[in-house]
Amino acid sequence: DLHSFPTRRSSDLRTCVNMDRYIKNFLKRQPEGVIVQLGCGLETAFNRNDNGRTKWYGVDLPDVIEYRKTLLTESKREGYIAVDAFSDLWLIQIREEIGDAPVLVTASGLFYYFEESKVLGLLKRFLSYGDVEVVFDTVNKSGMSMMRKKWMKKVGHEDAKMFFYVDSAGTLASKIGDNVRVLAEEKKFVDRKSVV
Repeated sequence: DLHSFPTRRSSDLRTCVNMDRYIKNFLKRQPEGVIVQLGCGLETAFNRNDNGRTKWYGVDLPDVIEYRKTLLTESKREGYIAVDAFSDLWLIQIREEIGDAPVLVTASGLFYYFEESKVLGLLKRFLSYGDVEVVFDTVNKSGMSMMRKKWMKKVGHEDAKMFFYVDSAGTLASKIGDNVRVLAEEKKFVDRKSVV
């Protein structure tokens, strides 16, 4: 039961459950699709969601990928790319390897730490790389204020700089481009009881 977990763990667990739900939905609709995890760190979504045929990529900074490799070895269908998530290099490499296959990009816990202009720049570049869906977690402006003032201090990271928030997915989509659609927008902590 999530109510017995400390707040930070239950928040992380909810984020994982929500991301996993989107990944599984994508794989049902696009079984030959590709998953790209931006800022993958020690993320284990591949182990939880692999359908036995999808190609997966983990993208993170070189030192993070090196550490990841000591704990989580790459499978035959999983590749690690040691590069900044905001670089085009991983986009180019993946498109060269997979052609025009549909792609789901996940960015769990990543965008908070970057200015809106940087996040928008990345999201706009996806428009040039074919069929790309993106799922990420964020908070609204008041949630960001609370995170800055209370949450980060509580978890021992009061020096962390946090910038990116979304009050409306529709408004964000319009900033990215005319042909961008919002597939879903939901509150992070709506479904507490379904996660056990």
